[in-house]
Amino acid sequence: MVPAVSWKLFGLAAVAVALGLEAVYLFMRRRRPPPVREVLFFPTPLICTEQVLRPGTCCSCPLPHHTDSALSQLIRRLLGARRSLELCIFTFSSSPLAQAVLLLHGRGVRVRVITDSDYMAASGSQIGALRKAGVVVRHNQSSGFMHHKFAVLDKSIVITGSMNWTMQAVQTNKENLLITDDGVCVRAYMEEFERLWVEFDPAGYCFFPEEEKKGL
Repeated sequence: MVPAVSWKLFGLAAVAVALGLEAVYLFMRRRRPPPVREVLFFPTPLICTEQVLRPGTCCSCPLPHHTDSALSQLIRRLLGARRSLELCIFTFSSSPLAQAVLLLHGRGVRVRVITDSDYMAASGSQIGALRKAGVVVRHNQSSGFMHHKFAVLDKSIVITGSMNWTMQAVQTNKENLLITDDGVCVRAYMEEFERLWVEFDPAGYCFFPEEEKKGL
């Protein structure tokens, strides 16, 4: 027969273990960052983004300074990337957003861009500047548009919505962006990006499609 003292010690030990596990759970819960659930709406007032892009710098431009906007929130979110940025964008002519991407590239963040072949050379496009800086860019070669507008940061946060990365979209259009770290969404967008990255590999480009169709 087990002495009563032993049962008491067993009970105290069980309570201590339970309290310890609860303390660990509460500690880990406090350390776990809150989920990312943001929505940005455009158009947004035109402001100076220099302080967001390069904190501590002085700017004497006539635009409002030290003012927050949907654009500055988007830039801050982008600049939070530490390892990778996968960008799949139909048309890209926003200079502040291009500067943010170039800053990430300069920091050693792996940047990959997929865009539409018809719009990559449009007036004001930033794709040429990205390529010149060494950012790897791929594009479609089909008759349909590459119409996606999304970005994946560090394979853990997705930014998606109606907005092209253009100044008209930022300043004039009614647009929206959803930012989330939902795992199901992130995985789906990463899978789509990787699928297109392989599909748009330049090694598989057909430079004379019409002639090949005719059998020439």
